[in-house]
Parts: sequence; structure tokens; C-alpha cells
Amino acid sequence: MYKSFLSWRYLLRRPVNLIGIVGILVGVGALILILSIMSGFLEETRKTVRGSLADLIIEPAPRQRGTGRSLPEEPSKILELVRADPRVAGACAQLTWFGLLAPTGDSSPVVIFDPQNASRCGVQLYGIDSADEFQTTDLRAALMQESRRGTLRVLDPDAPFEPPPEYVPDGKPHDCVVVGEQLATAFDLKRGDVINIVTANPRPEDTEFKPSNKRFVLAGTFRTKDNETDLGRIYMDRQVLMELLGPPRQFSQVLVKLKDYPQQGKQVRDELSEKLYRAGLTAGYKSEVRTWEQFKEILLGAIANEKVLMAIMLSLVLLVAGFTVYAILSMMVTEKRRDIGILCALGATPSGIQALFLMIGFWDVLIGASLGALIGVVGAFQIDSIERSISKLFGIEIFNRDVYLFDYIPSVVDPVSVALIVLGAFVCTFVFAFWPAWKASRLHPLDALRYE
Repeated sequence: MYKSFLSWRYLLRRPVNLIGIVGILVGVGALILILSIMSGFLEETRKTVRGSLADLIIEPAPRQRGTGRSLPEEPSKILELVRADPRVAGACAQLTWFGLLAPTGDSSPVVIFDPQNASRCGVQLYGIDSADEFQTTDLRAALMQESRRGTLRVLDPDAPFEPPPEYVPDGKPHDCVVVGEQLATAFDLKRGDVINIVTANPRPEDTEFKPSNKRFVLAGTFRTKDNETDLGRIYMDRQVLMELLGPPRQFSQVLVKLKDYPQQGKQVRDELSEKLYRAGLTAGYKSEVRTWEQFKEILLGAIANEKVLMAIMLSLVLLVAGFTVYAILSMMVTEKRRDIGILCALGATPSGIQALFLMIGFWDVLIGASLGALIGVVGAFQIDSIERSISKLFGIEIFNRDVYLFDYIPSVVDPVSVALIVLGAFVCTFVFAFWPAWKASRLHPLDALRYE
């Protein structure tokens, strides 16, 4: 009983203990807040990257197998095998190629040959089958996103390659394409504009490239919130791209959507990879059938590593707070030698003396960690409004939403992470409080009262 009473009295009578409490509060609060924001960025990045990809990506290697059989040049057999799996919700074929985009008219060659603007011209051409694509990916949702310029969105998301009313054909009508919103902004394109796409096709007979170009009509834009996709991708009908490139290219990859990706993703990937190889539709390389997380593992891994490194660096704040608690308790043990001697003379055991000073550390971490957890969690939930208020107050832009294309600062509060941070604060404090408490327990009452 005396241990709780005296430890609380010593805590209140020594204002210097506030330094330890505040240090623990700052460490715990900062860890929870920063890790919640990093988790939010990781989750938001996963969503934006995931929006343009399916659960599984099948990319047959362009090589002959050891038996001499060539891999299929058209996707129907792969699609048939994949769709036969009851765990598959949808599958589609895509044909991808590279190209150069330039506005029509006199400015076209100027833009392409201008060193300052030529880098924007390089684009990725994606040939798709709309109905299958909508069942497999989130492209339809990207087509329905409101354009920041208002008049760029496609009129009918279910028929994205239909000519817009702004386009009046002069002779034979051109085929339609859909471009990323940022790409349209970079070239100041409007719905109904005619654009020129230039590419080169390899000729199998002489291994040379044949230049090819064609004019298309801009039917509208899509917005995935992924900078790389929105700034450099053009969608068109797969048959149109096949005609532009010529035989034998019919597809580059097959995308697969699963009914339960979190639970069955890896298992379906391995089984489909084996089935495709046995059917002679792939060359048997592991990289031919990948999950979307494997496809973007470098980007996702980089953000996850940043989260871990940030946690390690912020943990140093807890170590500093632990050193502060150690210094305060060491000073308190020196100042309370007389009290320790009296307690020992009255029958207090060494373990009781040790528990007394450990309880002071316990009160420090209990108050500091509890307040820090509360402030960290509330701050994580309100970080966006807090940032807006600070930016408005000081007239500065702390978080540029145009960089990430997020409409808010994302944050995800993980209860397990919060509990681990609080537990870590307790462990750290007790480790640093143990040595002063142990020294107090080893103090002989005669030595403590010798000069009293």
C-alpha cells in the first residue's frame, strides 16, 4: 500500500517528472500519427495502382518452348482455360504497344522535336475489349470520374469509343480513343479533337521497323489518380490497334479478376500457371503469371520500407524519453536516501523499495502513453482538417493535393499498431527505470542514515 501512495506523492511533488511524461507523450503520439499517415498513403497507393490492374496478370513469354512449339498468337485459348476456373470472376485480353502522340496541324512536328516537350509525347497504347475489360478491371469507374476541366469525360462509359457530338467528320470518320486526363491537360486537348498517333511496327520477315501513323478522335478521358497511368496511357479498341500494328500481334497480356483475391490469390496464381504450362500456352516462367502486387512490388515495397524506416527513427524519441526517466529516477534516488533508509528501518524489503521507484516510472508511462495514444489517434482521424486549418492560418500549402491526386490526407489507424506502440513505451520505460530502482533497493539503511 505504501508503495502506491509514496510513488504517486513523489511524482506530484517533483515537477521535473513532467519532462519524462511529456517525452513519452510526444514519442507515442508522433509514432501513431506518422505511422497512421504512412499506412494511409500505402493504402491509397494500393487503391490507385490497383484501379488500373486486375488481380492476376498473365504475360506469356515471347519465346519458343523446348519442344519447338510456338506460344499462341491469339488469346482465345488462354481466356477459355482461365474462365473455366470457378474462382475466376472475369478475364480480358489487352494488346499494348508504344507510340508518340502529337496534336494535328502545324504544331505537331514542333512539339515532337522540341526538347522541352518531346518527353510528353511518348505514350502507351492499350487495345481493349470494352465489355470484358469492364468485368475485369476498374476502367469503367475511371471513365466515370469527374474531369477537373468538366467537359472531357466520355458521354457513355459503357460505349467509350463512340464518336462524341463535338466531332464532325470530314470524309471518312476516324476511330476514337480515350486518353488519361493529365495527358489531355498537357496537350490542351478537348473532346472531339483529332490527334495523331505515330508508332513503328517490326516486320518479322526482315527484322526491320516500319513506321506507321494514324489519326484518331478524342472521345473523352479517364482518371485513375495514378500519375503514370493518367499521363501516358491511351485506350482504344483492340481490333483497331491490331489493324494499326498488323499481324501477328493480337494480345500482350491477359488480366484476371478473382471472386476472392485476398484468400485465394496466390493459390489460383500457382494453379493457373501450372495449367497454362501443361496446355502449352506459356513457357513455364514464374514471371508469366503474377499478382498485381507482384507487378507493382517495387512501388509498394518502397512505401512499406519508408513506413518501417520512419517507425525506427521515431522510436528514437521513445529512447530519449526513456533516458529522461532514467536521469530523473537516478536523481530522485540520490535525493531520497533518507526516506529509503527510514523505510528500510521500518521494515520495507529491498523488493518493496525497488517496486516503489518502478511505480514512479509506471505512472510516468501510463499518463504519457495514454495521452499520447489519445492525441495520436484523434490527430490521425482529423489530420486533413488540421492541415487545412494550419495552411489557411499561415497562408501556406502544406500538402499539395495535385502531386498525389488525393483529395485529402489519407490515414489509417491500426488498433494493433497502436497497442504495440503503447506496449513498446511501457517496455522502454521499465527497462530504463530498472537500474535506478535496483540501486535504491541495494542501499543499506545504515549508509542511508549515516549523516542524519
